[in-house]
Amino acid sequence: MLQRAGTTGRTLLIVLLLSAAFISTVAAQSKVSESFRELLDRSEKEKKGLTFYVKGQTISGVVVKVIGAEAVEIRNREFSRIIIRLESIDGVAIN
Repeated sequence: MLQRAGTTGRTLLIVLLLSAAFISTVAAQSKVSESFRELLDRSEKEKKGLTFYVKGQTISGVVVKVIGAEAVEIRNREFSRIIIRLESIDGVAIN
């Protein structure tokens, strides 16, 4: 009986630790998304260039519009229309 109670206690502790880690990860992702959104809005309003880091590639351009919570449309000298899914963006840099 005591062994069973100890195992249950350890299981409960593991579940609580995993829950706390998940909550902190969600909060961190929320802050990152908010920072991305801030730079996207700034680029759109001020017509400032951004560099997007997408799966090992860099794409530079100016934000034309943000398409809901799913994508961003940008343009640069080479292409008049580029659509990037927000979930695929690894990083954003502003000039």
